[in-house]
Amino acid sequence: MVIDQHDVEEGRPRGGRLPRRERRAQLLDAALGVFVAQGFHAAAMDDIADRAGVSKPVLYQHFPGKLELYLALLDTSCDAIISGCREALEATQDNKQRVAATVDAFYTYVAHDAGAFRLVFESDLTNEPAVREQVDRVTADCATMIAAVIADDTGLPAGASRLLAVSLVGMAQVSARFWLTEAGGLERKEAAALVAGLAWRGIRGYPKTEEH
Repeated sequence: MVIDQHDVEEGRPRGGRLPRRERRAQLLDAALGVFVAQGFHAAAMDDIADRAGVSKPVLYQHFPGKLELYLALLDTSCDAIISGCREALEATQDNKQRVAATVDAFYTYVAHDAGAFRLVFESDLTNEPAVREQVDRVTADCATMIAAVIADDTGLPAGASRLLAVSLVGMAQVSARFWLTEAGGLERKEAAALVAGLAWRGIRGYPKTEEH
């Protein structure tokens, strides 16, 4: 009888191996928990393998190193934030509601119990160019989408619109992180609405149409 080495490594009965895609998802989920709890530098591939219930060779079959594993998680996390921002902007044509929805998108992401936002906004590896590029992508991509709306609504030039957009992104993500740890019991929707109200009072001060 020939024993499949993967089955031996993973401690599973023959035929019990996960498909590659499911195994990758399992490993990423395990890695997220370790990286969020320990940070990149303190995390070890042994810890991730143990958390996933696999051997290190199985882990290395999917990810050649700790950095590649971290970058795969970071890419997914950044995509989720950008997608949330895009959906918020596309959900309505009312710009006041767009501001509220965009701010809430950041609060919703930060509030997720997996803590993936820490990889993006609190990474201990931002001196690594590939990580810095991904982190900056969140601000850049979200600001580009928001700036287009601001420019269309206010008539401000591209540079001014982008500055306001970057400010809105910064306000949303910094306040969301503060809310999570130090906001004194405010509910997420209440906290997001307060910040959105502040942002809207500022943004609407640059109207090009009298109805605003």
